[in-house]
Amino acid sequence: MTNDLTDNLFSLIKSLSPSEKRQFSLYVGRIGVNTDSKFLNLFKVMTKMKKYNEKEILLKTKISKQQLSNVKAHLYKQILISLRLNPAHQSIPVQIREQFDFAYILYRKGLYKQSLKLLDKIKGQALEYEEKNLAYEILELEKIIESQYITRSIENRAESLIQQTRDLSDLNLISSKLSNLSLQLYAIFLKMGYARTQEEAESIRNYFYQNLPEYQIKNIGFREKLWLYKAHLWFSFITQDFLACYRYSMKWIDLFNEHTHLVPIHPVSYLKGNHYLLESLFYLNHTNLFEKTLKNLEGMLKDAKIPDDDNIKALAFLYLYSNKLNLRFMQGNFANGDELVEKIQKRIKKYKDRIDEHHIMVFYYKIACLYFGDGNNKKCIEFLNKIINNKSLEMREDLMCFARILSLVAHYEAGLDYHLDRLVKSTYKFLIKMNDLHEVQKEMIRFLRNLPEVSPLEIKDEFRKLHTKLKDFEDHPYERRAFLYLDILSWLESKIENRPVADVIAEKVALVSR
Repeated sequence: MTNDLTDNLFSLIKSLSPSEKRQFSLYVGRIGVNTDSKFLNLFKVMTKMKKYNEKEILLKTKISKQQLSNVKAHLYKQILISLRLNPAHQSIPVQIREQFDFAYILYRKGLYKQSLKLLDKIKGQALEYEEKNLAYEILELEKIIESQYITRSIENRAESLIQQTRDLSDLNLISSKLSNLSLQLYAIFLKMGYARTQEEAESIRNYFYQNLPEYQIKNIGFREKLWLYKAHLWFSFITQDFLACYRYSMKWIDLFNEHTHLVPIHPVSYLKGNHYLLESLFYLNHTNLFEKTLKNLEGMLKDAKIPDDDNIKALAFLYLYSNKLNLRFMQGNFANGDELVEKIQKRIKKYKDRIDEHHIMVFYYKIACLYFGDGNNKKCIEFLNKIINNKSLEMREDLMCFARILSLVAHYEAGLDYHLDRLVKSTYKFLIKMNDLHEVQKEMIRFLRNLPEVSPLEIKDEFRKLHTKLKDFEDHPYERRAFLYLDILSWLESKIENRPVADVIAEKVALVSR
């Protein structure tokens, strides 16, 4: 057995809840397995392990080294069968798929009428719950049976099946094109973040409209609309049109509000829509509405409609705590963040196998910003180093760039000036390599490079000069990107006015909230 499959088996066993373990024991009992069977003994031993240990397995079971690979593979399969039988995992799509398998067995037995009756029933269910790919499979089997056994139960049945197939095929094609477009835009965002230039924005715009399939909104269903809104949302994020982000995230949520029976079927998409609504409100700086929406999201996660499984738990952590950090930034509330950071770190450790590295790095950047706002620059540098020293991260180039910029500022703030010259040079090289050396970054690097030569008496004048230069970029369509990652202007104002940066931000928040 490969190491990958060994890891897969071990992580699968470790993911089982106490009730799922009991279910597995009952399942094994029902299929009449001897309590001394090899795969059952392997299960018992691996359940008690904290770390995988092959020597311990060979010692405590009667399995030979040559047999171990096959026993592991068998155990893996039996656990999955047991989970499939568990009522907690009997979702509508799984139930329809199971019934489809039964219909196929009836067909193979020559019981055509029974098979067709079952297929017609589950086809209606598949369409009701927007499982159109499955509905298409059902239609294909119906056509196979009809071509072999003409029931004549319905006049023009063949024509009806052909038309249904055409309609579904058209919708599946639109859905496929929209899902491809949405996924490609998401991949672009993960790679580079927001558009950096007019040329980049234009290139994204051309790509979007060239790959957007033709459709009539009245002729497409829930699934197609969902992919459509996702694609528009990512396009709007990349081009920094946050008002459009807000509109499409609302369309996304309204879609679920119109089809409430689909919330338990697609809980991930439902929660994602609410998360992106919060992201939009964050960038639009609507603090009150953001806070209200975040409370709504917390309430939703307790709703019976949302399944209580491991996948949802990991997503709930991601969305809740990412937005709890964002709320602190919006309120200018940077103090006493240690407890929140500790909770986040514990959950990152808990869900590390279910959360991709990109999201973990975003957490580290937000935590670094929290400590920077609180004046704890050494802690800020500590979390930024987790991003900067991450050699395997091949995405979010923007995040990697701004982590270095913030690190420079934090080093200066912490009085670690002796590192500054070396860090400025390495940051400059990195930004050139990433093609991310824009006016805001240039001005920051120029300023920080010259700082050691500026006398204490002149330092405030230098801060004022930099503030004047950067203020011009605040509303620039692409240069303002820098301010989405780091509130440089508030930091400069804090230096000019000899005030904590948190006070400056909190004051701005209070003015906006009036």
